[in-house]
Amino acid sequence: MVKSRTDNPLTFKLGHEELIIRRRYEVISIINDFFIAIWFLFGSILFLYPEYERVAVWMFIIGSFQFLIRPTVRLISHIHVKRIPASNWES
Repeated sequence: MVKSRTDNPLTFKLGHEELIIRRRYEVISIINDFFIAIWFLFGSILFLYPEYERVAVWMFIIGSFQFLIRPTVRLISHIHVKRIPASNWES
């Protein structure tokens, strides 16, 4: 069985430590969800102050846009395009 590139972890060296990210699309989705929560939490708090209503509305718009990112990331994780080397092409 051929292991796909998307299963390979990303590894970053940080001095004497390594940061290893497995299942990268799931990590991206989790980070996106975290930011959605921040936008909606801060937007809700700002709605308590009338002078910040416009900023609160923009935070809700940003959070709503990020709800579109979630299914996009999930779809990309299921559909992965891989480049075929020229030597493997059929004439």
